[in-house]
Amino acid sequence: MHGIVTEAADRLIWSEIPDVTPAQDGVLIKVAAAGVNRADLLQAAGRYPPPPGASEVLGMEVSGTVAQVGPGVSEWAVGQHVCALLAGGGYAEFVAVPAAQLLPIPDGVDLIDAAGLPEVTCTVWSNLVMTAGLTDGELVLLHGGASGVGSNAIQICKALGARVAVTAGSASKLELCRELGADIEISYRDEDFVARIREETDGAGADVILDIMGAAYLDRNIDALATDGRLVVIGLQGGVKGELNLGKLISKRARVIGTALRGRPVDGAFGKGAIVRAVADAVWPMIADGRVKPVIGARLPIQQAGEAHRLLNSGEVAGKVLLTVD
Repeated sequence: MHGIVTEAADRLIWSEIPDVTPAQDGVLIKVAAAGVNRADLLQAAGRYPPPPGASEVLGMEVSGTVAQVGPGVSEWAVGQHVCALLAGGGYAEFVAVPAAQLLPIPDGVDLIDAAGLPEVTCTVWSNLVMTAGLTDGELVLLHGGASGVGSNAIQICKALGARVAVTAGSASKLELCRELGADIEISYRDEDFVARIREETDGAGADVILDIMGAAYLDRNIDALATDGRLVVIGLQGGVKGELNLGKLISKRARVIGTALRGRPVDGAFGKGAIVRAVADAVWPMIADGRVKPVIGARLPIQQAGEAHRLLNSGEVAGKVLLTVD
């Protein structure tokens, strides 16, 4: 089969690679499309190796058709259209994945666009609902509101009855966030998000913050939190080491939580299988009735994976970038 071989961060080559087969409890998917994520860019640059036992090939989510099922799998059949959350291997013609990480294609979504759903929906649901416990009426601040995760999070949070504040870097991205349902749009280039959140809440702050910046925003995120607030850090675009004022944290009875999805085990109460099942039960109905939709910023042939990485890294695109496989 063919897949993307990483010769360097800027040299992603469509080349022949070894075939893959499903495990006892796994499924082989013929890939129709793969989602592009920042973790792929980091892995290509040698800064984010895959978890032990995972494929060295890039790609953390795909859509496609079931081509083969392992002998221990009864819930999926050859020929079914599916999408899947992966630990790696998605930038290829075929990928092997545990059956517990498969999802049906949601009603109203085509096969290609479905590749942009598994990673973002599982990230949003596992972090904001399963971890932070976001509830109806709370205010959530989403950094990077026009990103793949951010654009999905706006819609899910609104469907849950939360108020949504976002940061983004351009007028067009802020407008997209507004169209998706954001209540408060903040330009991080022109505004102090802490001051704006305090202004909008009469000084109370945000109940939950979903952060992709890490160290660069740590102190200001604590300032923006409400009493009993929860800061969930899922990205480190602003660095890995920051100074935490424990006095602020204690006075607000706040929590700082760092999480990652890729390295979780398949099984367990907070494993990938449990997250995928929760997403299918809670989010797929939101998609089916139109409350949540995939936001796709670009679709490129998989042979142009390098250009897709450049596009995502440039910040020129809002929503998901997808790679299509003929």
